[in-house]
Amino acid sequence: MDAKWSIRAPGDPAKVRRLVEEIHVPQIIASILINRGIEDYESAKAFFRPALEQLHNPFLMHDMDKAVQRIVSAKDRGEKILVYGDYDVDGTNSASLLYLFLRRIGCQVEVYIPDRMSEGYGISEAGIDYAESIGTTLLISIDCGITAVTQVEYAKTKNIDVIICDHHEPGNEIPDAHAVLDPLKPGDLYPFKYLSGAGVGFKLLQGLGEYYTMREVPYEYLDFVAIAAAADIVPMVGENRILVHYGLKIINEHPRAGIRALMESSNLRYGDLTAQQIVFVMAPRINAVGRLGDATRAVELLTCDEDTRARECALILEEENRNRRVIDEETFNQAAIAAEDFLGDDEEKPIVLHNGEWHPGVIGIVASRLVEKFYRPTVLLTTIDGVAKGSARSIINFNIYEALRRCEHLLLQFGGHKYAAGLALEIDRIPEFRECFTSVAAEILDEDMLTHEIVADASIRLPDITPRFFRILKQFAPFGPGNLRPVFFAHDVEIFGTPRIVGRDHLKLKVRQDGVVFDCIGFNLGSRLPDVSDDGAHADMLFTIEENSWNGNVFPQLKLRDVRPAHEQRTADEIMAQIKSFSE
Repeated sequence: MDAKWSIRAPGDPAKVRRLVEEIHVPQIIASILINRGIEDYESAKAFFRPALEQLHNPFLMHDMDKAVQRIVSAKDRGEKILVYGDYDVDGTNSASLLYLFLRRIGCQVEVYIPDRMSEGYGISEAGIDYAESIGTTLLISIDCGITAVTQVEYAKTKNIDVIICDHHEPGNEIPDAHAVLDPLKPGDLYPFKYLSGAGVGFKLLQGLGEYYTMREVPYEYLDFVAIAAAADIVPMVGENRILVHYGLKIINEHPRAGIRALMESSNLRYGDLTAQQIVFVMAPRINAVGRLGDATRAVELLTCDEDTRARECALILEEENRNRRVIDEETFNQAAIAAEDFLGDDEEKPIVLHNGEWHPGVIGIVASRLVEKFYRPTVLLTTIDGVAKGSARSIINFNIYEALRRCEHLLLQFGGHKYAAGLALEIDRIPEFRECFTSVAAEILDEDMLTHEIVADASIRLPDITPRFFRILKQFAPFGPGNLRPVFFAHDVEIFGTPRIVGRDHLKLKVRQDGVVFDCIGFNLGSRLPDVSDDGAHADMLFTIEENSWNGNVFPQLKLRDVRPAHEQRTADEIMAQIKSFSE
């Protein structure tokens, strides 16, 4: 669907001038930094030079002292500890991080990942029964557990203490666990609220590191935190940005055997791995084994220290990802047709679909793809053991977790974030839930919210994209929510040569302005070809500036977000006057 173009208002001119003088960057860079809250030398230094010293004291997190003391006690007594993870990237990396560190300090520890099909998300009674069967007296949940009120009570009947490490939104009641680590817990004064599950696990490692006077050792596990945080799409600001920065450094300089094997099997090079490559290449492969079977296979790969076995595990992930893609495509095609029928002429209705034959391992991915196609909140449900279970995905400014909370009386369970959640309900209550969810959405959604918007950070001319400009821009990484890769608007560029379609539906072309030529690629923008098909035509475009490698050479490439015919009779300033201008 056609997007609305917007551009941020430039940063305050006086602040921009001061920042240009203080850190010696181009004016466009300074303006973008000002709009991201980076207004002076010290904040710029913290942004461009993330430092581990900037991390918060782990004991600022409520219950951290209790969690550390309970683990120390379990180690000293030789108790059996079960690390209870989740089947996604965050959950498997979190579990791997805790398992390896606890084993390193001498704990008796094992990992348990619930089965997506039979147990679903979070701590299950079946998982607790397994814990009891192997003699567990301490269960540590990671990336789950904050809503496991009844499950914690069940664990108590088995004489199993529970420590919860989670980052999801709590429910109305906090589980009565031995310790609950979650910065979103009411009353928790921990300064940073946006950690991934692995981020919370890392804070626990820091706490244990303080106790055992091994403060530097937890940093060796930041590779897991980087993969988890990037894949879980947490805000790439504050502590997350520091943790991911140093985690990527470990992966690029000294990848552990499992991660190295995974990169090799997916044709990634260590040395220049980015957070985006984690999201689009590594994460789907780690997720695939949990979507289609046993996610413990991902933990085995991630914790493997033997190269031959690591390569064998990586090939399993590769094969499962290929299988996942086939199922994903089939399900998306069915769901897209069903969504069109469901929406009809109602342009402001959210999508709520149920099909008992859909594979539960891919409906989250398909829901995200439907959001991309139709741009409206989407809930997809399938049937597992007679219960409707599924995934919800949202659009900007619509809090889908809160929308589900308002329908909580119809749900068996739910949990998640502002933009992504999981849920379960009785099949015969689906019509009632659909009506409730649609009613909630109708109160919030309006035409503007349902129009996809592409926001440019600044207007630029192609000659401004110098090698130095590009080098500085690369230092904005790691990118993610809260620190997205800057988007630029260029007016009246000349199409140079003949544009063409490559791959499935990708637009490839060259553009020229004032004698400067750049290659462009627009993924899934094949429909724009008629607008730019003539050599010498003029276009306006929105794009990011990214790095491309070819035959050993590295050069900047413009990645198109959108492109339209230029209105040559108007200046760039006039174009901008008509494009919605705003500041956060």
